[in-house]
Amino acid sequence: MDQTRHVRRRTLAGAVLGTLAVALVSSAGWALPAGSAGNEPTGPGLTAGDLGLVINQDDPLSLQIGDYYRQRRGIPAENVVRVRMPVAAVLSRKDFARVWRDVRNGLPSHVQALALAWSEPYRVDCMSITSAFATGFDARACVDGCKATPFSMYFDSNGDTPYKDFGIRPTMLIAARTFEAARALIDRGVASDGSAPRGTAYLMDTSDGRRNQRAGSYGFARGLAGNGLTVQVVKADALKGRNDVLFYFTGLMQVAGLRTNKFLPGALADHLTSAGGDLSGGTDQMSSLEWLEAGAVASYGTVVEPCNFPGKFPNVPVVMRHYLDGETAIEAYWKSVMMPSQGLFIGEPLAAPFRGQGWIGIDEARRQVHAAR
Repeated sequence: MDQTRHVRRRTLAGAVLGTLAVALVSSAGWALPAGSAGNEPTGPGLTAGDLGLVINQDDPLSLQIGDYYRQRRGIPAENVVRVRMPVAAVLSRKDFARVWRDVRNGLPSHVQALALAWSEPYRVDCMSITSAFATGFDARACVDGCKATPFSMYFDSNGDTPYKDFGIRPTMLIAARTFEAARALIDRGVASDGSAPRGTAYLMDTSDGRRNQRAGSYGFARGLAGNGLTVQVVKADALKGRNDVLFYFTGLMQVAGLRTNKFLPGALADHLTSAGGDLSGGTDQMSSLEWLEAGAVASYGTVVEPCNFPGKFPNVPVVMRHYLDGETAIEAYWKSVMMPSQGLFIGEPLAAPFRGQGWIGIDEARRQVHAAR
């Protein structure tokens, strides 16, 4: 693994976001882990050599997805672990313990994150399978009623060595209903690398009071505009007919008009709702898979009732800032969730459209404006 890491500048937006994170936690009566807010992300982000790939040999689709991803991303053979487990929505704790032991024993110690090449299972008992693989099964995620779940030390953190620094291997599910859909997703991710797409972040202020919890943070996200990125706060329940979608964050049970929009290479999108991580579509709420099928490269949803705790969903300014700083989709999304136990991360993990682009932070942009006067 390349040990050369560079340090990016801290931006005023980063400092503001750290303050916002503390405010959100304090208002809910939570204790924030020391050193987890207001940090400067460093390094160029995760690479193929840092990523482990897990394939289920009992799932023909997993074999196809895993083999294609390994080739397209150049995942080293030593980073690939093949396991056997049932193909079903929910994996038992017992089966997970066996599989997780095999994965840990089969991976090189330098692997910092994981990609899972399947759509099912997406849950381990009460916990998302991506969080279970990241940290091991944690019974504290099985809360009764509306309660907080364990905090992640990886939230808004420094660096690109989460396993070395925190003992966490951020995990993302390369989820798709068909191999054709998985191949299109993977190809979009690869094509997005370093492309610096010029587009718009659409932050939806919806009429759904229970699911519109993130709207209060949108003002902080506006400070990230620049370098071809426009940030629009849209007071509506649906976005239709846009051809420049780079970020799309909303809060609704169902999101209308997805297929009328064009998602740019590397776009991130999700909807705050209780069952977005139910990939089987067995509820009256939209599956997060629909974001990937509409053209996004990564998304997020919860697999059990989270209540509307803001900390159980991606913090919009945080995910945007880390992504714009050149980090990968898996890093940006994982670093934006304070309490990820119930949350499922899906998409193409290594997509990094802003890697090497030298994003100008809001404080530097202001200095340049003053210097030009």
